[in-house]
Amino acid sequence: MNSKFLLILICLLFLFTRLYKISEIPMSVYWDEASIGYNAFSIAKDGKDEWGEFFPLHFRAFGEFKLPVYIYTSAIFVKLFGLNEFSVRISAVLFSLGVVILTYFLAKKLSGSIQIGLWSIFFITISPWFFIFSRTGFEVTAGLMFYLLGIYLLLSLTRNYFIFLGTVSFVLSAYSYNSFRIIGPLTIFLLLVLQLKNVKKEMIKWLIISGLVLSLSIIPIYRLYVFDAGISRLQSVGSSTGVSIIKNYFSHFDPRFLFIQGDKNLRHQQFGFGQLYLPEAILLVMGFIYILKSKIKYKWLPLIFIFLAPIPAAITKESPHALRAIATVPFISIMSAMGVVGFGLWVKKKRIINISIMVIFLCFFINYYLNFLNTYPTQSVKDWQYGYKKIFTESENQVEKEDKILIPDHDGQPYIFALFYLKYDPVKFRREVIRNSVDKWGFSTVKSFGKFEFGE
Repeated sequence: MNSKFLLILICLLFLFTRLYKISEIPMSVYWDEASIGYNAFSIAKDGKDEWGEFFPLHFRAFGEFKLPVYIYTSAIFVKLFGLNEFSVRISAVLFSLGVVILTYFLAKKLSGSIQIGLWSIFFITISPWFFIFSRTGFEVTAGLMFYLLGIYLLLSLTRNYFIFLGTVSFVLSAYSYNSFRIIGPLTIFLLLVLQLKNVKKEMIKWLIISGLVLSLSIIPIYRLYVFDAGISRLQSVGSSTGVSIIKNYFSHFDPRFLFIQGDKNLRHQQFGFGQLYLPEAILLVMGFIYILKSKIKYKWLPLIFIFLAPIPAAITKESPHALRAIATVPFISIMSAMGVVGFGLWVKKKRIINISIMVIFLCFFINYYLNFLNTYPTQSVKDWQYGYKKIFTESENQVEKEDKILIPDHDGQPYIFALFYLKYDPVKFRREVIRNSVDKWGFSTVKSFGKFEFGE
C-alpha cells in the first residue's frame, strides 16, 4: 500500500480520536487550562496578561510563571472561537499532530526505513502515554513538537541554515515547557558532537548566529530564576537529595509504571492502564536486538533520547511523572517500530505477522478509547475540577442576581474558573482584583474581585 496514503490514514485516525468530543471529555478545564485560556483571552483583548504585563515572555499566572508559546497560540483560537474548552485544547491537538508527523520523518531519518517511520507514527497515535496530553490543554505538546523539529534539523544539515533553524526550534521548545530547558541543552550538545565532522566552512556564520540566539534566549530565563520568584517554583517541586533523584529516574523504567498502573494522576492517565500496552514490552526487546544487529548510522540515538527524557522528572518530587518525561514517547514508538520490522526479518509470512500486530494493538487502543469515552469522564471528574464549571455555568443566573458571592479556595485557585467560565472582562478584573500575600513558594491567590470573595 502507498506510504503516503498510510501516513494520511494514520493522521486522520489521530485527528478523529483527538477531536471527537474534545469540549466534553474531559468534562471541564482544570486550573492550568483555565489559566492558559484566560491569559490568552486577556492577550487577545489588549495585549496584556491577567497581571497587566504587556506581551510577557513569562506569564506570572498563579506565581509559577507559565511559558509563552502555548498561550500565544491559544490567543489566536480564543480570538477566532471565543473563550471555551475547544479554543484551549485545539492547540494541543495541532502541536501533537506535528509530533506525529515529525516522529515519522525522524524515525525514517534514524533508521533509513519508511516502514519503521509508518509503524512509529502508528504506535505514537495509539499510545496511552501520549493520548490524554494530545487532546487537552497541556503546554508540553508544543515543547515536544519543537524539540523533535530541532533534533531533525540538526541531524539533517542538508541546508547551511538548518543549524540556525534547529537552534530556534530548541529555543521555542524551552519557551513551551520547562522540561525542555533541561534536556534541550543536553540534546544540542550531543547532536553537535555527532555532527561536528559534517560542519562545513559556509556553515560557520550560521553556527555563530545560532550561538548568539541561544545566548540571548537564556537571559530572560536567567532573570526569571535570579531576580523574580521563579526559583521558588523550582524549590517547591524539586527533589532534595541525590538518592531520591536516582530513585525517581529509574522509577520511569519500572514495569509497573510502564505496563500496569501508569501515572496515578488521572489528568495524565486513565485508571487501570499502563503508559504502554503490555505487548509493547516484547517489541521493545526486539527493537533492542534490531539495533544490535543493524548497521544504520544513528542506531543508538533512540535509546539515548529515551534515557535523556526522564531527567527533568527525576529532579522533581513527583515520580514517575508521565507529563515531565513525555519526550520518551516518540523514541519508544520508534523502538517498537524497529521491533516490528526486526521481527519481520526473522520470520516467514511477514504480511500476516504485520497484520496480526496491527490488529492486536488496535484492539488494545479501541478498549482504551472506549474506556476514555464511557468511564473516564466520571472517573476523573474531581481531578478535572468539574465542580467549578457547575458553579459558574449551571448557576450563572443566580450568580448575576447576588450582590456578593463567597467561594472556598481550598481546592485549586477558584478565581480562575470564575474568570474563564464567565468570560470576565480582563480590563475590569485587573482594576478590581485584590490578591493575598505571595506564599513562601512564590504562589499567589486572589482574595476578591467584583462581587466574588475567596477564602476558607
